[in-house]
Amino acid sequence: MQIFGKGSENIEDSRGSKGGGKAVLGGGVGLVIVILGLFFGKDLTGLAGQIPSNQSVQINRGVPTDSAGIQMAKILNSTDEVWEKEFKSLGREYEKPTLRLFREGVQTACGNASSDVGPFYCPGDHKVYIDLSFYDELKNRFGAAGDFAQAYVLAHEVGHHVQNLLGISAKLDKARRTMSETEYNKLSVKLELQADFFAGLWAHNAQKMNNIKLDDTDLQEALTAANAIGDDKLQKQATGEVTPDSFTHGTSAQRMYWFKKGFDTGDVSQGDTFNNSK
Repeated sequence: MQIFGKGSENIEDSRGSKGGGKAVLGGGVGLVIVILGLFFGKDLTGLAGQIPSNQSVQINRGVPTDSAGIQMAKILNSTDEVWEKEFKSLGREYEKPTLRLFREGVQTACGNASSDVGPFYCPGDHKVYIDLSFYDELKNRFGAAGDFAQAYVLAHEVGHHVQNLLGISAKLDKARRTMSETEYNKLSVKLELQADFFAGLWAHNAQKMNNIKLDDTDLQEALTAANAIGDDKLQKQATGEVTPDSFTHGTSAQRMYWFKKGFDTGDVSQGDTFNNSK
């Protein structure tokens, strides 16, 4: 993947600090948080608050100076440009999210989080949080290497920001109070699949806008990542069993399907996962 243009300055970089501390959690809880985090975008409310934080944090704002940070800033800027155009077509103004790069742990409006939870979006402060060491995990544990796989992760989290701005997330939060856990899990799957669709939509339109240039291997990188973090595959790896009623993010096949649909169409009207049986 080649990515052009400047990097977003909506970056908070606290990698020089240990903002949340490395959590030491009891076996069961710790394992659950690690597994959930690897799905991307898990709602941390209630979970993250279990992780203590008592260290001062130094935050550098603006475009980072290291190659990995610069890459993230460029991808974020590209998502900003695509979604600004999409929101304009809807007669709305896009509010750009902030990307927080951290190491080991971080304080957020959704609670304190260890890097074990993986990348996530917090609707309380409109920020995407990533410990870049997650990409090593994605490569080494799940075989999902490559810069476009990394871009997919960030674009997926930005997709949750889009859902927040459009009021989709709030509707699900409201519905959560009246549903059983199994019923809500089905809606959670739809939410996550839509974020995958939005990630694909970003890539489609970023190419049209000449923000990025993809080669033949890039799409496969993203699909490999989507396949690696399906609920069915992760559950099978972790426990040897698959429990569909507990799915919160969708199967590998569903995640690949919706990312590819967004990538192929680039049409936001095609991303209604809530009224689609796929």
